[in-house]
Amino acid sequence: MDNVLLEKYAHLVVKTGVNIQKGQILVITSPIECAPFTRMVARVAYQEGAKDVVVKWTDELFLKIRYKHAPEEVFEEFPEWIKEFYMYYMKQGAAFLSIAASDPELMKDVDPKRIAKERKVSSISLKEYRESLMSNRNVWSIVSVPTRAWARKVFPELPEDDAVEKLWEAILKAVRVDTEDPVASWEEHKNNLKKSLEFLNSNNFKLLHFKNSLGTDLKIELPESHIWLGGSDYTPEGIEFIANMPTEEVFTLPKKTGVNGTVVSSKPLNYNGNLIENFTLTFKDGKIVDFKAEKGYESLKQLIETDEGSHYLGEVALVPYDSPISKSNVLFYNTLFDENASCHLAIGKAYPVCIKNGENMSKEELEKLGVNDSLTHVDFMIGTEDLEIIGITAEGKEVPVFKKGNFTY
Repeated sequence: MDNVLLEKYAHLVVKTGVNIQKGQILVITSPIECAPFTRMVARVAYQEGAKDVVVKWTDELFLKIRYKHAPEEVFEEFPEWIKEFYMYYMKQGAAFLSIAASDPELMKDVDPKRIAKERKVSSISLKEYRESLMSNRNVWSIVSVPTRAWARKVFPELPEDDAVEKLWEAILKAVRVDTEDPVASWEEHKNNLKKSLEFLNSNNFKLLHFKNSLGTDLKIELPESHIWLGGSDYTPEGIEFIANMPTEEVFTLPKKTGVNGTVVSSKPLNYNGNLIENFTLTFKDGKIVDFKAEKGYESLKQLIETDEGSHYLGEVALVPYDSPISKSNVLFYNTLFDENASCHLAIGKAYPVCIKNGENMSKEELEKLGVNDSLTHVDFMIGTEDLEIIGITAEGKEVPVFKKGNFTY
């Protein structure tokens, strides 16, 4: 891949993604296979004034060995030093960058109960850290670069080197690095997303009704004081950052007990190294009361049964079917990209920032307003070319929001 483009990408991640501030620490979580790009990001961060860069390396091939061969008790406790690692840098006001790149089917022959057990223990131990990020008290961003196994899955018809190259091209296009000035392109993109936010926030819908030919027929009630967000986020100090690169969505939260009907997935979900495909969820008074999947049923079951809150939704996000990533016709098998090609929902925890002044509210205050809490937050895709969404206002007025998969305004 052209080194000039990679440099542009690294600068975009540092300056627009995490928007590193002088004297701030940057913590990067990265697969070891992505080390060359991770080092490039670290160098750029130092050049932009970072006090320090700390890298936490991950190795999914080793992780698979551990899942298959370690004794069961290993997955029942979380190392205190890892918790202290995240808590220390969180309290230092660090920016957190995650590089999301994994083999979508690496864990398909691993017992999903083992994975679920470790994820739950991890989520409990890191709850305060995760809540800090979801409330935007710390800057955070998620980006991707190719790995060989991931590229083979996305482009199985190509030789491996060509598949990696093509995945690089798709990623760089999705994050607008293929433009002359990516930072300026993102400024324009953020302004375009504001049009959707203005439409949704000005209508202040009480309920959204989703329907398509796959079988989705779902009504989602929204809390009275909900806010639609998208594009960039801000810390309480006013530091702007982009949590997901790419991002094409505008999102808010549903009322915990206000979801009724059936929703059908439109793309596979890569969850913990397992693909969940062609699945259906049925809701009553917000709760998932039935579910099925053609593939990955056990993984879906483990996700839903993480805790009480994982039986409910925490996010509703709207993405036009004609979004650039959707038009690329690439199925990434990576939620960071696939969720930006499709309207999606999330099982689990809601973002407190989607409630007016929610980031300053207690857990009890949020719960009273219908904000779901959970140890998990997992997006899944529901958007289609024929998706229709009707918004219903507090006065009962019906307003078309989506027609044939795209905004009506």
